[in-house]
Amino acid sequence: MRIVVIGGTGLIGSKVVKRLGEDGHEAVPASPNTGVDTLTGEGLDEALAGADVVVDVSNSPSFEDAAVLDFFRTSTGNLLAAEKKAGVGHHVALSVVGTEDRPDIGYFRAKLAQEKLIEESGIPFSLVHATQFFEFAPRIADAATDGDTVRMPSVLFQPIAGEEVAEAVSKAAVEAPTNGRVEIAGPERFRMDGFFRTALAAWGDRREVVTDPNAPYYGGVMREPDLVPSDGAAHGTVTYTDWLAANPPK
Repeated sequence: MRIVVIGGTGLIGSKVVKRLGEDGHEAVPASPNTGVDTLTGEGLDEALAGADVVVDVSNSPSFEDAAVLDFFRTSTGNLLAAEKKAGVGHHVALSVVGTEDRPDIGYFRAKLAQEKLIEESGIPFSLVHATQFFEFAPRIADAATDGDTVRMPSVLFQPIAGEEVAEAVSKAAVEAPTNGRVEIAGPERFRMDGFFRTALAAWGDRREVVTDPNAPYYGGVMREPDLVPSDGAAHGTVTYTDWLAANPPK
């Protein structure tokens, strides 16, 4: 199949392109780096010509509430319109576990708006909801840092390796559309504060992790089930310890 991967030069997208190519598909990376801009529509028609499937793993450059909402509404609207013109038969999008439960959080609200556009487009679709990626743990810690202190809630946390997210997205792309959601999470559950104490120690980072039930995440205070999947989710097999051994801190 010819599969166009929007955001195909990024963390997850590049892994999806590589995996699909190894499986014998024509996987085409599409991003501003390759001359395709979903915000302006530049290069979309050319990139989607002859595509069987479009995979969207793009992300907003800004997580500010208004900016991220505008990104997903504009980008997804342009992309779906181009897909209809090209006769694309399957749209796959990567989203986040818990979005439907926390519309009060700006980023989650933006992802919900994206999903609504997809669901109402008339194009067969599959949505892959993933938990947080191991690769983003340093960024999450930095965002929670105040001086030499990292403030984290003690809610459940079930992160996953980016490679296993890419595997789930690639699998969805080559199978029949589900017209619904599937969830993927890592193999281990932690308390968020405990995970980051262990992670910072492994990184050789001397910041202190302080448990704070009111510490914000994506602009909201997280509740117990917000960051873990529901029953029936698929689970990866790569533990954080194994992932860290293969991807040591730089």
